[in-house]
Amino acid sequence: MLETKRRSWFVVIILTMLFLSACGSGGAGSSSDEGQSGKATIRFATWDSEENLTLQQGLVDKFNEAHPDIQVSLEAYGSEYDTKIAAGMGAKDAPDVMYMWNYPTYKDALEPLDSYLEKEGADFKNNYYETLWNYNSADGKVLGLPVGYTTHVVYYNKDLFDKANVPYPKSDWTWDDLQAAAKKLNNPDESISGFAFSGTPDPYDFEMFLWGNGTAYVDDSGKTQGSLNSQKSVDVLTMFQNMLKDGYAITTEGSGSTEMKSGKVAMFTNGAWSIGSLKEAGINFGIVELPSFKDGSAVSIVSSSGISMSKDSKNKDAAWEFIKFWTSEEANKARLDYELPVLKSVVESEKLQDDELKKVFYHMLEMSEGYTPASFKVENWSEMSEKLALVFEQIFNPSTLMDPKAVLDDAAE
Repeated sequence: MLETKRRSWFVVIILTMLFLSACGSGGAGSSSDEGQSGKATIRFATWDSEENLTLQQGLVDKFNEAHPDIQVSLEAYGSEYDTKIAAGMGAKDAPDVMYMWNYPTYKDALEPLDSYLEKEGADFKNNYYETLWNYNSADGKVLGLPVGYTTHVVYYNKDLFDKANVPYPKSDWTWDDLQAAAKKLNNPDESISGFAFSGTPDPYDFEMFLWGNGTAYVDDSGKTQGSLNSQKSVDVLTMFQNMLKDGYAITTEGSGSTEMKSGKVAMFTNGAWSIGSLKEAGINFGIVELPSFKDGSAVSIVSSSGISMSKDSKNKDAAWEFIKFWTSEEANKARLDYELPVLKSVVESEKLQDDELKKVFYHMLEMSEGYTPASFKVENWSEMSEKLALVFEQIFNPSTLMDPKAVLDDAAE
């Protein structure tokens, strides 16, 4: 699942400093590396495990049966994914095909796919949701085909809304609406909070709230001054802090999903990862788009997984055939139970636009086109991410609740 790919940026950067120094910019060409059977052999690395790995092996077997001239072997790296990928790249022995998410870090070791896409024709690329290309590219080059994704939405407990006689939120609501609802839903006597958000949010995720208010961590040149500490940024952080000060919101160690499962939180924001656990907990919940800011919009960060080709692969034509299969309608449908499809044709054929829950993620995806995370704009994202984590700790920690403007001004220096 997408959640399993979220690694520490600091660890990844250190690994790539150690292992990618040997990576050159030249490719290995399309010469075939054939085994004793005469087949082109393709190594495919995945970060998945358990039941997802069983499904993936089944798809690999199906591909191999249909392609007698290609033999794909599945390599499951699990929690050591980044370590093994970085080491393989450094030794010019990376898998031919691999799951990918951290394109800014690994870009020099990945094969640009623009020419492959061009050969497939416009309809092939247009079948993917446009927003996803920005998250599977770097330096203006497409480096991976989208495989799965999630946007962020608001989860709400219908039973708590009904008990407080508060109408369910609608897609055109605002942050003022959310705060008004949270105040009505808040019930200190029963330890129920109207809204929950992480006290130590992932800096990558939190930028979406700045986007919604017309700002970002950095400008197009990667500078923080005037962006991170802009008045609009200050307003966003102040809004969240004020919800804590006014007592109708709480901070959590996670997203707020655990607290909603206990029946103690009415609303929280997260990606699609919370759907399964809330269903298992028997929570009567709904999903709605993120609220918009006054004079702003509702924008979500996208957590996107892709599939990429090693620049050093000796079987690039065969690797491309497998990449096409892995992102095909057949494969998208096979992964429906644990991944949101990325192909418009599959969303249409499976009528996901009519699914009460999943349709919201697609609406948010369409609303979030054209935004580029700071992690794609700055060279030192790991350092910046650590600095932002401290910013959130200073502003949202109940024992400090420091002035957002002062903290952001200091961080932008």
